[in-house]
Amino acid sequence: MLHLERLWHDRNRTPVLTTSGAIILAVAALDWWTKPYVSLGFLYLFPIMLAAAFLPRWLIALLGVVCAVLAEAFSSLEPSFIRLAFETLALAGCGLFVAELVRNRRLSLESQARLKALVETSPAAIVTVDERGFIELANRAAVELMAPRGGDLIGNPIAAFLPELHHALRWEEAPQFRASMQCWGHRGNGESFTADVWFSTYKEGAAPKLAAIIADVSEEETMGAPGTAPGAPNPHAPEHGERAALNSRETDVLRLLVQGLANKEIAARMEISESTVKNTIQQLFAKTGVRTRSQLVRVALEQYRSAL
Repeated sequence: MLHLERLWHDRNRTPVLTTSGAIILAVAALDWWTKPYVSLGFLYLFPIMLAAAFLPRWLIALLGVVCAVLAEAFSSLEPSFIRLAFETLALAGCGLFVAELVRNRRLSLESQARLKALVETSPAAIVTVDERGFIELANRAAVELMAPRGGDLIGNPIAAFLPELHHALRWEEAPQFRASMQCWGHRGNGESFTADVWFSTYKEGAAPKLAAIIADVSEEETMGAPGTAPGAPNPHAPEHGERAALNSRETDVLRLLVQGLANKEIAARMEISESTVKNTIQQLFAKTGVRTRSQLVRVALEQYRSAL
């Protein structure tokens, strides 16, 4: 596929179209010369596939008609309009199919190039993670934030720096979602920091992927919550390894919260009042021992993933 992509590069437009025209003439001449013995009309497929990447759809269809007429003209069989129609459909259809494949591939490459440019030029720390949990793209800000030992984040597992983010990748069929969370991050030099993470899941083909913006909020955390000593644990948090049981309403609210919906959207989806949603979220805060929605999302992904 890589060699074909190089062949169908825009700079090769003139040579490829010229070669395709030459092949069509050569096939027509050979078909005329072997007319009493064998029909070579199927060979027109190759020049049409070569030229399809550079031609508009109507011209591909017209080229299919021309090649079908040539194949029929030099066939040793009796003339048949039905056979001509099927040949036209086969040649034009093959050309249009190849053209769509090439166009989709070009759009995909352009999107990847735009995403890479956006990631590399952003002042915020941005990473993308592939389906195996390895960092696929990372900008300079992300490298400076997480300080990998080798000096390069690409190819490293995201779990080594942000373990909780690895759990957000989902292979199962489910709605893609946007969410935020607060979690511990680890630098390559062994230091830890508090990170606010905004992430979005998406799919490239069948493979799940994830893009995230990461911010170091360690300095904000050292100030602590009102009435709480810096770094002190939440006295209402459940014991380590213990998972509080949730009722059906709490589970439904948590599922929609993880998908990034606001209180009003959750209320509309569940057909309940917004105040009921707020009360349910407060109950979730109390049961999980967290204080913010981002922390609640993190706990949901860690402890209630199967229920969601």
